[in-house]
Amino acid sequence: MQKIASKLIQVMAECSQIPKNGVNDFHHYKYATSADVLEKVNSALVKHKLASVVMPEVLQASEVLNSKGNAEQRVTVRVAITLVDAESGESVLLVGLGSGQDVGDKAVMKAQTAAIKYAYLMSLAISTNDDPEADSRTDEGMSSALGQAKSGGGGGAGKAARCSDCDMPITPGVEKVSVNKFGRPLCMKCQKNQQGVA
Repeated sequence: MQKIASKLIQVMAECSQIPKNGVNDFHHYKYATSADVLEKVNSALVKHKLASVVMPEVLQASEVLNSKGNAEQRVTVRVAITLVDAESGESVLLVGLGSGQDVGDKAVMKAQTAAIKYAYLMSLAISTNDDPEADSRTDEGMSSALGQAKSGGGGGAGKAARCSDCDMPITPGVEKVSVNKFGRPLCMKCQKNQQGVA
């Protein structure tokens, strides 16, 4: 494993950072696109003579209702990515999980794309220059919601909105997005649990 490990260190150095060039217009956030991740990783793998073989496996598929009451498919996929050193024959296994939801036939492809992207991001320690847990807008909103809850201010009945799963206070913006997407108010953590995103 010494030869492939040495090459992976070089790949990690070349792929240490990928900018967030994608924009989600609906939820107003930026993200590293799958295309950007794959292009950078593939270039480094080829340069160091490392082949990649991806084997996807559907772990779960179910029908869910979207915020408009329409049926969609939600799929969770596990991908096993084997990296093989063309010179030494040594190999290493990377694993990723991803979920996708779609009204048509693209749920599996969305799940595979997420699983491959995050397998590389996590396994190769690739930074996208942020910390998803350090969302100042969410933190500020949560702080405001907590303050309103303590002071009796906030939404319609004089109280801040609360997550229907864990009963934590949530901001009006988080409540609106959650109700549109899941049909009920959920905090960010419970929304992530509902999506099952890796």
